[in-house]
Amino acid sequence: MPATPARPVLPATPPAPPAPRKRRYAREVAVVAFAQSDHRRRTDELSEVEMVMPVLHQVLAQTGLKTGQIGFTCSGSSDYLAGRAFSFTMTLDGVGAWPPISESHVEMDGAWALYEAWVKIQTGEADTALVYAYGKSSPGSVRDVLTRQLDPYYVAPLWPDAVALAALQARALIDAGDTDEQALAAIGARSRADAAANPHAQLTGVVPQGDHQVAPLRTGDCPPVGDGAAAVVLAAGDVARSLCARPAWITGIDHRIEAHGLGLRDLTDSPSTRTAAEHAGLFDGPVDTAELHAPFSSQEVVLRKALRLGGPGDGVAVNPSGGALAANPMMAAGLIRIGEAAARIHRGASDRAVAHATSGPCLQQNLVAVLEGDRA
Repeated sequence: MPATPARPVLPATPPAPPAPRKRRYAREVAVVAFAQSDHRRRTDELSEVEMVMPVLHQVLAQTGLKTGQIGFTCSGSSDYLAGRAFSFTMTLDGVGAWPPISESHVEMDGAWALYEAWVKIQTGEADTALVYAYGKSSPGSVRDVLTRQLDPYYVAPLWPDAVALAALQARALIDAGDTDEQALAAIGARSRADAAANPHAQLTGVVPQGDHQVAPLRTGDCPPVGDGAAAVVLAAGDVARSLCARPAWITGIDHRIEAHGLGLRDLTDSPSTRTAAEHAGLFDGPVDTAELHAPFSSQEVVLRKALRLGGPGDGVAVNPSGGALAANPMMAAGLIRIGEAAARIHRGASDRAVAHATSGPCLQQNLVAVLEGDRA
């Protein structure tokens, strides 16, 4: 009788591919690297270039890329803080602009520079992008400088500073029954306690609430004034996979704006944040991390409601880095929220995160990004 043929040995079941993410855009784009400076009250001994250069070197070193291999560079900063026109051109010395590079700039927080870079990659004109932002608030009174954002005819001539306007918002929240001073104090205490694990934070640990800056906001409800910088590298598709073990894919991003006139808005809500979140797909599924750009404790209350995050204990880590109450470098704090959320995905501490950035008084302009990591 012929020998019975041996049963073929079946190959081991291959590992399941990563769970597919919902594709909302033409190209997959991810944050593949993030770096930031140590945020300090004053950096008198450093120019903007000297403050930015180490951060740029760190973020490029994480990917192994050289400046000449970056397809697009975009920065965010403010001439008002620097006190000179076209101040961003100085920091191009830190980037290295020769041979000539494809470069742009926004007079906004670096989160909006990231949005421009993301659009550039979506168009196919670049596969990689370097985004950086910086701000030195220490040379002058940032509370006075920020009044220049206001309506130039009716509001700016009154010189209401950022703290006074945030206090109006906090008072509206208290009057509406959405919060109270004790709850606001708890937000500040939690943020700075979480910042103890953040080596770059300006304020950490127990920080006294202190006296009222503008009632009902106390010192502990307000962001520190300081200097700092941050940078991220974006990459598309397989390029991102080759540069980072676990890319933080931007599965949704959108930004919206409220009416300029404060009297035309309900300060206890943020419809622009909610709309941006809807268009970014935030509500398609749960998140485990939320990095919210809430410079004042009262603004976290507004953002939690707009983003449907609930309260403490809902399973979402809100500002585990300490947030803007621990370090708020002007023009970079929003980009840092995206970078911090991405970094948690890179190291496996998060699977799906939301990052938020704001600009203008009382959450006037808002950007929402949803980031996801590949899942086994």
